[in-house]
Amino acid sequence: MAEEHSVKDLLLYIARNLVENPDAVTVTEVDGDQELTLELRVAPDDMGKVIGRQGRIAKEIRTLVRSYAQRTGQKVSVDIID
Repeated sequence: MAEEHSVKDLLLYIARNLVENPDAVTVTEVDGDQELTLELRVAPDDMGKVIGRQGRIAKEIRTLVRSYAQRTGQKVSVDIID
């Protein structure tokens, strides 16, 4: 039987594989009325790696997380905190 993974686990996995300092990656869940907000924090030196040129990587991360969450009936947004 497949192990159940949360949206938070997915975001941690993606971010840790993009950065130079994976131990500095944290994700905080903030429950809102309509949706769950995941706050992603990385080391200052790694900020560019999760945002990407013109925000492309950040946009793709948000798209992946949102589509995964939809499959489980959740509404999720990702905030990258600097």
